[in-house]
Amino acid sequence: MLVIPFVGYLLGLLGFGYLASQKLDDLSDYLLGGRTIGSGVTALTLQATSMSGFMFMGGPALAFKQGLWALWYAAGDFGGGLVNLAVLGRNLRRVTEALGSLTPIEWLEDRYMHASVRVVGATIAIIFLSAYVIAQFIAAGKAIEAISGLPFIYGLSIGAGIIVLYTFVGGYLAVAWTDAFQAIVMAIGMNVILIAGIIEVGGPSSLVNKIAAKDPTYLSIWGKGFAHAGEWGVVAGAVLIYSIGYMGLPHAVVRHLSMKDPDTAKGAAIWNVFYNTFFIYQPYILGLMAIVLLPNLSDPEMAVIRLATSLLPGILAAIILAALMAAVMSTADSLLIMAGSILSRDVVQRFAADDLSDDQMFLWSRMLVLTIGVVGVIIAAVQPPGIFDLVVFAFGGLGTAFLVPNVAGVYWDRANWQGALAAMIGGAGTNIIWTVQDLQSVSAIHPFFAGILGSALLMIVVTLITEPPAGQAISIVQRARRAESAPQGTAQKSARSLAPEARSIGEYLAADNTHSMTATDSSAVTQQPADD
Repeated sequence: MLVIPFVGYLLGLLGFGYLASQKLDDLSDYLLGGRTIGSGVTALTLQATSMSGFMFMGGPALAFKQGLWALWYAAGDFGGGLVNLAVLGRNLRRVTEALGSLTPIEWLEDRYMHASVRVVGATIAIIFLSAYVIAQFIAAGKAIEAISGLPFIYGLSIGAGIIVLYTFVGGYLAVAWTDAFQAIVMAIGMNVILIAGIIEVGGPSSLVNKIAAKDPTYLSIWGKGFAHAGEWGVVAGAVLIYSIGYMGLPHAVVRHLSMKDPDTAKGAAIWNVFYNTFFIYQPYILGLMAIVLLPNLSDPEMAVIRLATSLLPGILAAIILAALMAAVMSTADSLLIMAGSILSRDVVQRFAADDLSDDQMFLWSRMLVLTIGVVGVIIAAVQPPGIFDLVVFAFGGLGTAFLVPNVAGVYWDRANWQGALAAMIGGAGTNIIWTVQDLQSVSAIHPFFAGILGSALLMIVVTLITEPPAGQAISIVQRARRAESAPQGTAQKSARSLAPEARSIGEYLAADNTHSMTATDSSAVTQQPADD
């Protein structure tokens, strides 16, 4: 009973991919959907791609184990999309349009004007995006295992295969369409389970009383057993990782680049707040309900799935579980297309000895999508750390590497490539060391909080002790930030997929025009005496 509607849902996603593939005309279409994405879809795809299987598995599991402590993450997440759109939305859209940037990593090189920024940025992004994908594959495998009864490895292969297939075929447009659709499915599914759970537990007051009867420390802001008592550095990291971390995620930042126009950010912000009201806190509340309704749950990451199958009729439970897969797929597809974009655009095309066609770029991008899919399945089959830990690690790595360079690139004209490079390496490196060495338990500081502080400090110090940036990019950023027209000859006047070549041609024509005018003036001066 559960399998039939679920299979229909998955087939529908493949249909989205096929329809989107019919609209691919050039590389810009594949990487950014032709910059045609409106406010509603922008908001929904931003949230869907950021929520992931974490919201159906990681978040509820944390609440099940730690109680109200988990809501620190929810509080930050509620405003994360709004902060992202407000700080970066309009201005980053203007700046990247003026510079002709097609990927978040390309934008960094265009702004900081040094190839090392692109090389290091692409390496960091692909590594952490791949880790993020593995977390989604694990979630997909568990969901399909619960729905179909198949062994985990089969569920993992099926889920990953479908994600890779429709991303491989349809590109960013397929991702945006499916994300918007899946965001709606996710919100509806989560709220249906929440209503059923509230009825079953006897209402909010009854839920609180029953949790307190089990262990009153579940209701503490410091976690069960006061595990994080007085650790404000951990609290700061839990709130900040999702409230500001989105500004460092390449697969979230690309949503700004793909917007129809800068004003799209305004409408997207409204949609974002409306959507988050009906989705952000619900998964954590379900985790709290599982403390009461599923006291013997052996795997906390299965809390939402077990609640759905125990509280709802079969057909409705299948739809809800499809919502879980929506959360997984809407993030995994975005991660895959982002990684493919970075390889094709930021590595292969940027450093290729010969010019490459759009078809060759499609091939490189799709091959990386396929490679990450295969390698991800192999790694996920051995089930590394839990979904919560893996997502927080990957999310933190991307956020600490790119948040500061992104924001500084738009708003601080003094920021240079040395500072950006130090911020990326220092931020991501701190996050890795803090996590691997478990320094949070020693320092009472969250890995993300430590990483973002290190990244910001390095950006400021290294920038100020090195030479200020010079070149056309700064004036382009300044003009774009003021919503003025970009200078003559920039990529704004040219095909976006040929931005680097367009800038070179523009400079050549400008120089040639200056030479011609000089020659004409000289001729006029030479001929003047004869006319007299």
